[in-house]
Amino acid sequence: MGDHFEKGQHALLNEGEENEMEIFGYRTQSCRETLCLAGSIFSFGILPLVFYWKPAWHVWANCIPCSLQEADVVLLRTTDEFQTYSRKKVMWICLSALNSAFRLNPDNPFITDEESIINRAIRKPDLKVRCIKVQKIRYVWDNLEGQFRKIGCLEDWLSSAKIHLKFGSGLTTEEQEIRRLICGPNTIDVEITPIWKLLIKEVLNPFYVFQLFSVCLWFSEDYKEYAFAIIIMSIISIALTVYDLREQSVKLHRLVEAHNNITVSIYGKNAGVQELESRFLVPGDLLILMGNKVQMPCDAILIDGSCVVNEGMLTGESIPVTKTPLPKVDGSVPWKTQSEGEYKRHVLFCGTEVIQAKGACSSPVKAVVLQTGFNTAKGDLVRSILYPKPMNFKLYRDAIRFLLCLVGTATIGMIYTLCVYVLSGETPGEVVKKALDVITIAVPPALPAALTTGIMYAQRRLKKRGIFCISPQRINVCGQLNLVCFDKTGTLTRDGLDLWGVVPCDGNGFQEVHSFTSGRTLPWGPLYAAMTSCHSLILLDGTIQGDPLDLKMFEATTWEMVVSRDDFQLKGVPGCAMVVKPCGTSSQVPVEGIAILHQFPFSSVLQRMTVIVQEMGGDQLVFMKGAPERVASFCQPETVPTSFVSELQIYTTQGFRVIGLAYKKLEMDHHISALMRDQVESDLIFLGLLILENRLKEETKSVLEELISARIRTVMITGDNLQTAITVARKSGMVSESQKVILIEANETTGSSSASISWKLLEEKKHIACRNQDSYINIREEISDNSKEGSYHFALNGKSFQVISQHFSSLLPKILMNGTIFARMSPGQKSSLVEEFQKLDYFVGMCGDGANDCGALKMAHVGVSLSEQEASVASPFTSKTPNIECVPHLIKEGRAALVTSFCMFKYMALYSMIQYVGVLLLYWETNNLSNYQFLFQDLAITTIIGVTMNLNGAYPKLVPFRPAGRLISPPLLLSVILNILLSLAMHIVGFILVQRQPWYSLGIHSACTVQNDTISKLTVSPTAPVKNGTNGVFTSFENTTIWFLGTINCIIVALVFSKGKPFRQPTYKNSALHSCPVEGLHCHYAELQFHCVPCRGGGHY
Repeated sequence: MGDHFEKGQHALLNEGEENEMEIFGYRTQSCRETLCLAGSIFSFGILPLVFYWKPAWHVWANCIPCSLQEADVVLLRTTDEFQTYSRKKVMWICLSALNSAFRLNPDNPFITDEESIINRAIRKPDLKVRCIKVQKIRYVWDNLEGQFRKIGCLEDWLSSAKIHLKFGSGLTTEEQEIRRLICGPNTIDVEITPIWKLLIKEVLNPFYVFQLFSVCLWFSEDYKEYAFAIIIMSIISIALTVYDLREQSVKLHRLVEAHNNITVSIYGKNAGVQELESRFLVPGDLLILMGNKVQMPCDAILIDGSCVVNEGMLTGESIPVTKTPLPKVDGSVPWKTQSEGEYKRHVLFCGTEVIQAKGACSSPVKAVVLQTGFNTAKGDLVRSILYPKPMNFKLYRDAIRFLLCLVGTATIGMIYTLCVYVLSGETPGEVVKKALDVITIAVPPALPAALTTGIMYAQRRLKKRGIFCISPQRINVCGQLNLVCFDKTGTLTRDGLDLWGVVPCDGNGFQEVHSFTSGRTLPWGPLYAAMTSCHSLILLDGTIQGDPLDLKMFEATTWEMVVSRDDFQLKGVPGCAMVVKPCGTSSQVPVEGIAILHQFPFSSVLQRMTVIVQEMGGDQLVFMKGAPERVASFCQPETVPTSFVSELQIYTTQGFRVIGLAYKKLEMDHHISALMRDQVESDLIFLGLLILENRLKEETKSVLEELISARIRTVMITGDNLQTAITVARKSGMVSESQKVILIEANETTGSSSASISWKLLEEKKHIACRNQDSYINIREEISDNSKEGSYHFALNGKSFQVISQHFSSLLPKILMNGTIFARMSPGQKSSLVEEFQKLDYFVGMCGDGANDCGALKMAHVGVSLSEQEASVASPFTSKTPNIECVPHLIKEGRAALVTSFCMFKYMALYSMIQYVGVLLLYWETNNLSNYQFLFQDLAITTIIGVTMNLNGAYPKLVPFRPAGRLISPPLLLSVILNILLSLAMHIVGFILVQRQPWYSLGIHSACTVQNDTISKLTVSPTAPVKNGTNGVFTSFENTTIWFLGTINCIIVALVFSKGKPFRQPTYKNSALHSCPVEGLHCHYAELQFHCVPCRGGGHY
């Protein structure tokens, strides 16, 4: 397809987004369709098959180019390196039924938002909407802008004031119906693909189509035995693939099934509160949240009340997050821009669980539906599983090129065959059969089955280790891995943190560490009070839930949490406040309890959280908890110990997570709800440090050491905070003691300042900044000359990664080459990071256990899930053992399987070339091998060798280099070409030598006696050649010689190409492979000694 298009024919869909595509307009033409139909009939279905493989050809053959506005068919092409084409029909949505029901006036806007895409998409006066559906997302034609626009979500340009004004009182029934019809249902439908569909899709694979052609040809030549063998092997291969695909489809369907069956309450402008199924929700609906433990069926903007949400589905961390309502700010600034990157704190995402919903003054919690269906956060996750980016694996491309070389060789052989047999006067039918035979000889139909066998053995060995595979073809890819990304929590470490101790301070300096495991009680004071109340814990069904850090801190105090009672309210505690109080086992304290009056939630940007509390019958206090440096910056300087920096470094260098605590008394005359954060967070008194540790799983360190020693790079991608991730990287050995960590922080463009990057060497506090221009930091000065791997690692968070990707894209590859720690990464950022590594020619593995890892698990060349939930649906591999020990096993088996595939590919190619050379030599004499001679080579020798050659297991040690990843490489090509030349030389020499023997004759040797049991003793009679009626071939010395040489050559090649160490077990341990050549040679010797020679009368001795 050229680059010249008609006006309006070409446009970009999702411009600037990850799933950007080019879209081309076409109009179907009847005469072209008729010609294609005729071509399909006369080609006996070959043309439709080609169109199935090449959808772009289908469009170009049936349609003519036109503008997108006139198109009834569109051709889509991805803008990535794969340039994948897909064809979609343009559909029409008719609003005439609604017109009769609601008497719509075409002259008026159909919905309240006049500038909405929906209003611009409705064509008047016939009330129709043009749309296409691409990867589960619906796009409608915007008549005003002349392009397809995504539908199913509120427009990004809406300001917070407009959201409150237009949607704060709900939608009318008419508007709901219009939106429902145009946007589609709020469902994430993943149908269980019928087996017949999977079967057809697999059977139409070019390999199996070629096998079908070969089998039909063999049946026409009465070569039934091998045809049946190929059919059986193909059926097994197809059945296994279909079974795996079906299982994956069922798992994904079950994952999203519950989402479509949720009952929700909405508020309508003219209908009031009503209950309906979540499938009927539309963008703009006013959602009423009541009760606890509510599953979100859509993405929604919180506009009234607050919620505590478990976002484990998104972040992988089952930590409750407090959501606050979108403030009503006047102006036209888009609501996302107004929130300055923190807009997510106002959004309830689909698939997350609302643990607790609190309305203001007992009013219900309200949220405006933002996105529905596959546009939501969960829908996007499911789409990443359904439509992963194609895997750029060079081995597959090389295999295709190799096969094309064989096809080219077969073409030469066909031309040679046609010339020989036409000149010899054979019938046309026989000539065609002989020529087509050459294709099935040069391109072995058994190749897919032979390659599948090795993968099946590897899959079985993995299953014994508790590693299950739903995409067996990925096992080979495991052998090429040179970078493995790990999630942190639940993968490298145990879930949560453990409290190690606290370090109180008195202003002059730090006191002795208080360890809670010692049995001593922490004395009462502000530090103790801070531990009891400075958290975001909630009480749900009698169980305390919240951030694991907060839980550990609170549990150490042995206090309990209760809801405010009447007797508390008499002491001035508000009725809606949460109260913490000492339980019976707690030590004596001078307060009855502490009421938590107000929270300023933790923010990763601010690196702190603050609470306002009141001691019962006492003072109001402010407590702050967060990163020690941040907390100290809000304190009175004289309260921060002079040894603060050195004390902090003692614990951070040991790998502990350190939290700073501070407090102050608050004047009682303040109205708490009116206080701003900056008013509260000032002039604090520093209290001390809280020391926690994130314990590694026992297997983590040894596995990472094994990978690093094998020169396999390890990277951490986590949703947790950066400091914790760096600590875990140190403790696990991912970053060694001698290596340095450079922290990268990137900031977005704000006002007059451009985007910037800062670089900080953590240990030495060196700081270098650069603006949005060419920048350079001489990191090499920090590297020791004797370290090939480099003595530094980059660490950055998701926000910085995003900024660098957008504003410093030229710098990103250099950062990724030494980037090891990536924290606070969203699911989309994890996928993007994996893709960026792949662009640097890394073969990337991803190991995780959470739903937030699904996109990255699917994007990676190899995804390994340690969970049987959402992640296992997206991941090709699932480990029953919840630790990373499975990763080295996978790589070892992958390397063994890859080497086996190479061995099989070379063996099958050489076996076909050996047979090809032999047959072409016999064709010169207008002769051929008999069916049983073919059968002995194809089935008794090659097939059995193909099965037994794959039995070598993986070598137990992971060596520091990978097997060759390309078929088209000089060493491999040289070995194949030299063996082909050797085989050619053997056959030609044998062919010539046998004709020079004194007993050689063109005649059939029939004057033999019972004693003539060897060829050397045969009595020769110069009679005319006689055709053997049983096989339809000429029996001759050349035939026998070529067959014997070819069979022996196949056996020798099998032994030569069956490799052992360092990737597979030594060949001498494969007893099955040894016995096959021995038995083959024994059969040859028997055939040579007792070969039955046809007699003149047609009988046999």
